[in-house]
Amino acid sequence: MTAGLRELKKRRTRLALVDAALELFLSRGYEKTTIDEIVAAVPVSQRTFFRYFATKEDVILGFVADFDDRTVAAVRARPRAEDPARALLGAFRQVLREAELGDAVEVERMRRLRQVLETNPALVAAQMARHQLSARALAEELAARLGEPPGGPCAPLALRPRLLASMFYAAVRVGFEECACREVFDPPAVIARVEASVAEALGALREDWVRGSGSPGGVRT
Repeated sequence: MTAGLRELKKRRTRLALVDAALELFLSRGYEKTTIDEIVAAVPVSQRTFFRYFATKEDVILGFVADFDDRTVAAVRARPRAEDPARALLGAFRQVLREAELGDAVEVERMRRLRQVLETNPALVAAQMARHQLSARALAEELAARLGEPPGGPCAPLALRPRLLASMFYAAVRVGFEECACREVFDPPAVIARVEASVAEALGALREDWVRGSGSPGGVRT
C-alpha cells in the first residue's frame, strides 16, 4: 500500500509539472519559458523537476515516446495471422482510441500537448528524431511478422519492415502537419485526420508486398 501511494504521488507530481509547463508554453511561448518558471508554478524544486525530466523538451517528448512504445506493444499483441500492414493499422487505431477515451483532463492535456508540439519547429524536429528511433523497434517487430530477421540497420533482408515502419511514421507526421496547418487541435478531429493519413498510406500497399502471396491489390483498411 505504501509503495502504491508513493507511485501515485510521483504520477501526480509529474502530471502537475506537465500541466504547468503546457500552460506556460501556450501563454508565454515554449522558447521563453524557463524551468524556474515551471517549478515555481507547481511549486516544487528544480531538483524535483530533474527527477522526472532531463530537459524542458522532455516534458513534451515523453508523451511522444510513450505513444510510440504503446504502438509497438499493440502491434506485438495483434494476431500473428494478420499481415504487417493490417496489424499496424489495427494497433494504431487501438492506441488512438485509448487516447480518445481518456477522461476530460487527459483529453484536454492531449489537446494542449499537440498545440505546443505542432507550433514549435524545434519540437517538431525533435519529434521526428524520436520517431526515427521508434521506427527501428517497430521494424524489428514487423520483420518478425514477415519472417525476416532484422539483421541490423543495413541488412538487405530488413528492407521491407524498415520501409513499412518508415512509411507509417511518415503518414503519422503528414496527418499531424495537416492538423497544424488547419489549426485543428481538438483530439477527436486530430485522431480522425491522422488515422485517415495512416490508412491511406498503408492502403496503397500491394498484397504481395506485405504477404508474399504474389496477388496484386491494395490492403483493405
